Amino acid sequence: MKLIRTGAEWNPLWLNHLQKNHQIGLVPTMGALHEGHLQLVRKSKQRSDLTVVSIFVNPTQFNNSEDFAKYPVTLEDDLEKLSSEGVDYVFAPEVREIYPTPTKLRFDFGDLERVLEGKFRPGHFNGVGVVVSKLFHIIKPHRAFFGQKDLQQVGIIRRLVSDLSFDLELEIVPTHREPNGLAMSSRNVRLNPVEREKALMLFKSLESAKSGLFQGKPWTEIQKQVVADFEVEPLAKLEYFDLVNPETFEAHSEFSKNRKSSICIAAYIGDVRLIDNMPLVS
Repeated sequence: MKLIRTGAEWNPLWLNHLQKNHQIGLVPTMGALHEGHLQLVRKSKQRSDLTVVSIFVNPTQFNNSEDFAKYPVTLEDDLEKLSSEGVDYVFAPEVREIYPTPTKLRFDFGDLERVLEGKFRPGHFNGVGVVVSKLFHIIKPHRAFFGQKDLQQVGIIRRLVSDLSFDLELEIVPTHREPNGLAMSSRNVRLNPVEREKALMLFKSLESAKSGLFQGKPWTEIQKQVVADFEVEPLAKLEYFDLVNPETFEAHSEFSKNRKSSICIAAYIGDVRLIDNMPLVS
């Protein structure tokens, strides 16, 4: 496994692989790797001749400076994990490599970025769009692998690839969960044991809602119950719990088995913000 810090280092390597018709898979990450990330790596290794994992904590997608400051950085541990998985290259640039000058370009993803995560994290998806575009241009992969846990981000990146005609294929890998159901996230390491137990509220709310909907309960009734459950838990603060179209993120007031839908949730547990989702009809 080779660690690369700049695009200039990567370019001759990329050209060599291009001449050999190698298919390149890219797994973009912000580090603090867990089993969910490694599932993406394994998928890339199945589908590609070589796998590049990027590790870059992107400052422009944080609308909360405290969240950025507290984001876990574990590069040495990450490199050990990736080496054990047989990754070919790790691209871990410094901020000045990705942003030699402040980026003035602004993306507007329309309605996709005005709801859910976009509503509560203004500017977040512009930062995602900029950094993902830069990674695609630098690495020039044939495929890029993302996790379903960040469902709205997946929608944003699909729009990015389509509208800017990136010549690559997106592969979306199902959310990887801990044995108790908690969605794996780099932010989980910031939870203390009590908070980790309370974080199960997200997954349990999704499961309960899915069961209720397929039993015929009205969505509004289910939503009100989840809001009430969070209101009585002092360690938790619910931001949203919505039934949406997983492609347009239009909110639904009713559930239909004949219409694509997912449930999305975001909540603070202590001072750690977590998100999760559950597909109902795909």
